[in-house]
Amino acid sequence: MNFDNVIVETDGAVAVVTLNRPQQLNSLSYDLVKDLSLAMQALDQDDAVRVIVVTGGEKVFAAGADIKEMADLGPFDERVQGRLAYRDQINKISKPVIAAVSGFALGGGCELAMSCDIIVASETARFGQPEVNLAIIPGSGGTQRLTHLIGKHRAMELVLTGDIINAADAERFGLVNRVVPVELVLEEAKTIAKKIAVKSVLAIKAAKEAVLKSANTALDEGLDFERKSFYMLLASEDRREGMKAFLEKRRPEYKGK
Repeated sequence: MNFDNVIVETDGAVAVVTLNRPQQLNSLSYDLVKDLSLAMQALDQDDAVRVIVVTGGEKVFAAGADIKEMADLGPFDERVQGRLAYRDQINKISKPVIAAVSGFALGGGCELAMSCDIIVASETARFGQPEVNLAIIPGSGGTQRLTHLIGKHRAMELVLTGDIINAADAERFGLVNRVVPVELVLEEAKTIAKKIAVKSVLAIKAAKEAVLKSANTALDEGLDFERKSFYMLLASEDRREGMKAFLEKRRPEYKGK
């Protein structure tokens, strides 16, 4: 896959998508968001890919929206509507997505990281939703995901002040899974990805759906969804293979059936 604004590489069953506007600090222009969305949708349909890692490189993840591009846009401009539509498609990726974050992840960059399923941050990572400084608010889930992840009061402070937090505070608040040295952030993300990639595709997809369901429903509804998914997996060939392999003390050979 060839795109102007993202680089796609594969390492076995793990795909790495790198944002590629380094001179603009990977600011999320319409074209970058479009390329990222199309690349991730294609990877989501690729049976050879089990997990997707999104990164911006060691210096910056994404410093936010492309303000130069947005400065003269109105609410119904095609580029505003289109960017949000492509962002919605990124949020619907069914495979596990891991963010490997170094440097700034601000505004839309923080929202992109939060839309991933796991966040590995380097010691240089910085997170924030500074949109209020430009007389706007987050528009791609920042107020909602941040509140779910770190709670109302901390989210309110960050959104209302526009303050930026470091990686240590992000880990302490529960925004990121772990913090590692900058030179290890991508490898750590890939290590987690490879651990997931050897599991049953059916089980991983069902598990992701169930966890996401918990963030958007009442407990009873979430438990009902989980139970139905559990019963569904009991009927799969992968479940039989997994349990048989466990009893025979060997590595399972999953077929996604």
